[in-house]
Amino acid sequence: MNEEALDEEGFDEVDDGEVPSEIRERLALALDVDDVVAARRLAADLDEFFGTIKVGLELYTAAGPDVIAGLVANEWDVFADLKLHDIPTTVNKAARVVGSLGVRWLTVHTSGGEAMLRAAVEGLAEGAEGLGGPQPGVLGVTVLTSDAEASSDVLEQRTSLAAETGCAGIICAGPDLPITEPWADQLVRVVPGTRMPGSETHDQARTLTPQQAIYDGADLLVIGRAVTVAEEPILAAAELVSYLLG
Repeated sequence: MNEEALDEEGFDEVDDGEVPSEIRERLALALDVDDVVAARRLAADLDEFFGTIKVGLELYTAAGPDVIAGLVANEWDVFADLKLHDIPTTVNKAARVVGSLGVRWLTVHTSGGEAMLRAAVEGLAEGAEGLGGPQPGVLGVTVLTSDAEASSDVLEQRTSLAAETGCAGIICAGPDLPITEPWADQLVRVVPGTRMPGSETHDQARTLTPQQAIYDGADLLVIGRAVTVAEEPILAAAELVSYLLG
């Protein structure tokens, strides 16, 4: 992706060292750690670069709902990446609890089917009633980025199901963005597993560079190890932003 393409996205140059809001709002920091103190430190240190904080299973299991409540209290948009998948009643009740914490997003596996997805959407909305702020949204997990055998038919089916059941968006791998383009006006497309040019892919089977993912239509990029395990996370985040600006 070249500078002209980024200009088409409306990204501005960095002004006096500040990260353009158009970039910050499209970056989510994945706090994939098991230490709540370390998580809060990372969130505070990297606040200027990321508009959303992702709390995954590792941190949620270690610290519980309190870690989400604390981040929300500090006015973060919180992305609860819990990937719920159970019978509809259980998912509805769990989503209601998560909604009451003030999260912005909650992930649910689309493979759980129509009834489960609808239950999640309803539960999340019910839990958030009276909190104010943006309406929280369910993000349907289509195919995991570690799945090298994913078929386009399955991806299309699950994306369509997410739209039909009231999900606000989907989680998909970067290479899947062109396939999900027909739903771009209905669903927020969140892309994890992007990698900078020349970096290790680790357990991600299907990746794109952050620039290419934005160019292909990603609304939100989830950034984790590229920054959080770097020797200097702040420098790594600054390099990411510079890279996106071309």
